[in-house]
Amino acid sequence: MRFEDRVALITAAGSGIGRATAQIIAAEGGRVAAVDNDEGRLERLANDVSAGGGRIGTFACDALDRGAVRATVAGVLEAHGCIDILVNAVGGSTIIADPGATVDALGLEEWRSITAFNLEGMFLFTHEVVPIMKRQGRGKIVNLASIAGRGLSDESSSAYAAAKGGVIAFTHKIARELGPFGITVNAVAPNTTLTERIRPRWEQRSPEVRAAIVDAIPLRRVGEAVDQARVICFLASGDADYVTGQTIDVSGGAA
Repeated sequence: MRFEDRVALITAAGSGIGRATAQIIAAEGGRVAAVDNDEGRLERLANDVSAGGGRIGTFACDALDRGAVRATVAGVLEAHGCIDILVNAVGGSTIIADPGATVDALGLEEWRSITAFNLEGMFLFTHEVVPIMKRQGRGKIVNLASIAGRGLSDESSSAYAAAKGGVIAFTHKIARELGPFGITVNAVAPNTTLTERIRPRWEQRSPEVRAAIVDAIPLRRVGEAVDQARVICFLASGDADYVTGQTIDVSGGAA
């Protein structure tokens, strides 16, 4: 199995893309350290993974709290002795009232909320995990970007586009820093993905609007969390040992 005895620290693991990633890695022999700020979600994930014979430990943590992140990474290291994989899945656009606000309608506090939510947790966990991976002489880091970060989403705010563009740039930059230490760094860039958070908004749209969105996707369907998770798992596995500094659009071919 691809992840036999590998330790994978996954943030935002309680739902959506993080949850789907945790389930795949656990099913393929990995030891999952699931991090989320919602203990109920973590408990449900742990029950599902354990029922399938997988190995998982849960860590409640606010990914934007530097002290909590440091303590969580230390707890994972104490429990498992190493960290082979870091998946930075914290992020999103729906923490503000209008996720698609135009630049003239976007407030400064909304801008700060979106950029912090999508960048700071990624930085904090990476900052704490990289010294461990350097000592090990190996590691895989996978970040969650978005096609919005390439300026390809008409539905997202400029704050979200800037934040996810930052994820892409951060990924490419630290891949060059960390390559000599045997650490790969990559990202996936989803388009609309029907996670628990996004599906209700999708279903509120008219059939005509949904049809138009689907028609613009060459594969003629909207993505599911598992579509993103499968590519994350490829990048986190030995199959991608010679891949670094890349951001893969997981968008059904949408440009």
